Amino acid sequence: MKGGSKNPLVDFETRKSLHINLTRETHAALRITCFQNKLSMQEVIEELAIRVIEEDPYMLDMLHSLANKKRKDAINKIAKSDAESIFKVIEDSNPFDSPDEENE
Repeated sequence: MKGGSKNPLVDFETRKSLHINLTRETHAALRITCFQNKLSMQEVIEELAIRVIEEDPYMLDMLHSLANKKRKDAINKIAKSDAESIFKVIEDSNPFDSPDEENE
């Protein structure tokens, strides 16, 4: 293979596919933005991946921010679940309920 021409078979063998799920709104907005800039979504995602790998400071800040948001969301979900459990225990052991009312 002289002159730097690419063998499509080799390109096929070295590429990996990626399947992601986006909300309909996110997908549409990304597609429109890419189209307006005459870029494919593939080109944009590839560039984002390269910048993350190359440790672009902006991309690393975005990753850290996203990780923190994910942690906070998980903590809030656990806290909400714990609060619901505590209220259920309190409700089930209400000292103001008389034993006669429980059997009705």
